[in-house]
Amino acid sequence: MRKATIRIVTIFIGVGFALALGAQGQETFKARLSPVAADARTRKEITGIGSVTGMLTGSKLTITGSFEGLHSPATIAQLRQGVVRGARGPVILDLMVAKGANGSISGSFDLTPQQVESLKEGRLYVQIDSEGEKDGNLWGWLLP
Repeated sequence: MRKATIRIVTIFIGVGFALALGAQGQETFKARLSPVAADARTRKEITGIGSVTGMLTGSKLTITGSFEGLHSPATIAQLRQGVVRGARGPVILDLMVAKGANGSISGSFDLTPQQVESLKEGRLYVQIDSEGEKDGNLWGWLLP
């Protein structure tokens, strides 16, 4: 009877440690999506707000978020990598996005070690393009 009790306690302790280690391996990154007018001509056409959350577990990044108030329907959303925080860069992954003025964004990806490093350095950002602004309507850098 005593051995069975010790075995059960040992199992619970092992499960507790496993859960604690799993929780420690998860990092959260957030971004506020805001308009970035390219010039005075596009300032009136670039509208909206939004936010995204990125959950990094090991090398797997899961992104969820929402946006609203676009002047024209969203067309694409992408995860991009800048050379430094705040600088534009190339597309590294395509996200799913609702094709409307309001909607959601999502995606889940396995990142390379270099992309994980870029994420932790604040060089990854989300960009939503719209019918009215095909070169970025809303942008937001993922930060811890």
